[in-house]
Amino acid sequence: MQTPNFEHFLGLEELTKGEILNLFSLAKKFKLSNKKHSLLNGKTVVNLFCEPSTRTRTSFEIAAKRLSADVVNLNPDASSFLKGESLKDTINNLCAMQVAAIVVRHKVSGIPYLISRYAKAAIINAGDGAHEHPTQGLLDTFTLYERFGDLKSLNVTIVGDIAFSRTARSNIWALKKLGANVTVCGPKTLIPSGIEKMGVKVTYNIKDAIKNADVLNVLRIQLERQEQKFFPSLNEYATYFGVTQNLLDKHGKEKILIMHPGPINRNIELSDEVADSPNSVILEQVTNGVFIRMAVLVSSVCAK
Repeated sequence: MQTPNFEHFLGLEELTKGEILNLFSLAKKFKLSNKKHSLLNGKTVVNLFCEPSTRTRTSFEIAAKRLSADVVNLNPDASSFLKGESLKDTINNLCAMQVAAIVVRHKVSGIPYLISRYAKAAIINAGDGAHEHPTQGLLDTFTLYERFGDLKSLNVTIVGDIAFSRTARSNIWALKKLGANVTVCGPKTLIPSGIEKMGVKVTYNIKDAIKNADVLNVLRIQLERQEQKFFPSLNEYATYFGVTQNLLDKHGKEKILIMHPGPINRNIELSDEVADSPNSVILEQVTNGVFIRMAVLVSSVCAK
């Protein structure tokens, strides 16, 4: 097995199919061994999350510790950011402390790319604005890869807030490179103009979106990124785009797989019954997130 090497891990758009599959192989190796490794012993990983996070930050911390790295969680609200320190100075100071990697989440698209130009540590993108969330895209696709093997011609529908979703973009890049057919569905106001150029189909009808889908990946409404209203109310959104068991029974395949990157707005995006159904792999996604992030950390830190 070839371990990919990334000076920085910034997005899936620039990755090849081979690099994605090599990361899957490494993640699978970690998952099967299910033990602590010493690959990053003596290395320090800093989690710099400038937006709230539960799953991503925690799984990066667990992943680093399972690789025997030391982990520092830097809280911007209790740091020198509040004293006026620039992000560049913060990154340079962390690098001066000889940290091996900085895992960055930021509300502004492109920040990890900007930081990578001068950072001596490996920069790992944990979500930048509405641009990309590469490890989420990998763990989602890895979950499907484990279930189906070859993803060629698999029909995956992504439903919800496509316009403001970094997860949607990373999923699309990964899925298309592995040969899946991707459809996006949501209100017209939440479907970006020109998204068809990414090789996806577009529909605004949830019934049509579900009809031929093997997989339904339901996204969270990104209210914190929306500066204006893009639909009248959450109740109306739930009425026209919420995924319920009744809707799936009438229009979906019997074994349609249900995914969600979390956190779930229950009974808006997904009904309780669907979220907790046997067809749901939502918690499996969370489990796989640790192993994917172990693979990304090893591939980035060991490249330095």
